[in-house]
Amino acid sequence: MQNDAELLDHILSHIDNGTTDLGDEDWHEPVANYSSQARFDAERRLMRRLPVPFCPLAALPELGSYVARSSAGVPIVVVRDLDGTIRAFRNACRHRGMQLAEGTGCTKIFRCTYHGWAYRLDGRLEYVPHEHGFPDLDKDNSGLVPVYAVDIRGGLVFVTQDEPVGPGALESLPDLLTDDQVLFDSNESVNDINWKLTAEATLEGYHIKPTHPETFYPYGYDNMNVIEMQGPNSRICFPFRRIEKLRDAPRQNLSLDRMVTVVNRVFPFASVNRLSQHYDVTLAEPESPTRTRYFSYKLTLPIPDGSAPTEEALTRAKKDVAFLASTGNKEDEKVVTDIQAAIGSGANTYYTFGRFESAIAHLHRNLAHYLAQLDELERDIVTIVP
Repeated sequence: MQNDAELLDHILSHIDNGTTDLGDEDWHEPVANYSSQARFDAERRLMRRLPVPFCPLAALPELGSYVARSSAGVPIVVVRDLDGTIRAFRNACRHRGMQLAEGTGCTKIFRCTYHGWAYRLDGRLEYVPHEHGFPDLDKDNSGLVPVYAVDIRGGLVFVTQDEPVGPGALESLPDLLTDDQVLFDSNESVNDINWKLTAEATLEGYHIKPTHPETFYPYGYDNMNVIEMQGPNSRICFPFRRIEKLRDAPRQNLSLDRMVTVVNRVFPFASVNRLSQHYDVTLAEPESPTRTRYFSYKLTLPIPDGSAPTEEALTRAKKDVAFLASTGNKEDEKVVTDIQAAIGSGANTYYTFGRFESAIAHLHRNLAHYLAQLDELERDIVTIVP
C-alpha cells in the first residue's frame, strides 16, 4: 500500500494527465444475487466462518467495557475483561438461553436478568442462585461459550464465530486506526436495502459529479480516484482539489489528512473511512436480502503527539459528521434506495461494473471465491455426517 507521499504523487499524475486508476476487465453481477434468499443465507453463513470486524478497539476503552449485538444473526458480546484481554462470547445464558448484555456499557460481571445466573468477564460461571436445585450442574463446564477466535488488527476487533474457510480480511490488512484516536460518537440505523448496494456506492468516483454536483464535486474531481487491493480488501482514495497546494511540499513525513477521503473496504461487510475531520467505522449486519442494520462509530483524527483531542478538534469533527449526514450521505442513500426499488423490475439480469469500478468487481470476485469455499466445506460436512 502506498504511503501518503507516494499517494500524493500518484494523484498529481492523474490530475496532470486527466486520468484515473482503471481495472483490467468488466464484471457482471447477477441481479438475483441482491434478492435471492438462498444467496443471502449463504452470505450470512459465510459471515460466521470468516474473521469480520465487530467493533473498533476504541469502543472498549476500559476494563469491563463491552459491546453486545448480533453478528450474522447470532447474539455476540465482546468484552475487555479485568486483565485487559478482549474476549467474545455467544450472548446467551447457559441456563435457559437469555441474552446477558445489550448495547454498550461497562460491568464487572454479566448477570442474567431472568434467574440471576452470573458470569465473570472471562466467561466462567460465578454464581447460581439456590444452587442446591441443580445438584448435577458442572459449573466448570457451564461458562459462556466463546467464539472460535478473536483477533485485534488494524485497530479493529475481529470475531470468527466458527472454524473459518480462510483468512478473509486478515490476509492483508493495513493499519487502519491508531491507539490515540478517540471514539466520540456512535449510532445504529436500519435501511431497507441489500448491503451490497451501500458498499458499491462507496467504492468508485465515477458517480461523484452526477450524484453530488453541489456537495462533493465542487471540492473534488470528476471520476478520479486511486484504487489499491489488499487481499480481499480494497482502499479507494478520493482527493480534494486543495491537494494541489502540496505539489512542492517536502515528501518526508507528509500527511494527506484533510486533503483526501479514503475508503477502506474491510472484506466483506465493513468500511473504515478517513474523512476531512474524523474517521468513520461502519459495520453492516445484513438481516434479510432487503434489510441491513448498520453500526457506525465516529473517531477523531490521529494525534501525532498522543495527546487528548482539543475541544476545537472535537467541534470540527462533529461538524464534519453533521455535514456528511445532511448532504452526501443522503444523496447516496437516495441512489441505493432507488436501485433497491428497481431490483425486481426485470429490466436487468445483471449489473455491469466497468473499468472505473474495479474495487466493486474486487469485492464481488472475492465474495464469489469465499462462497465457493463455503459450499465446498458444507458439502464435505454433509459427506462426513452419516
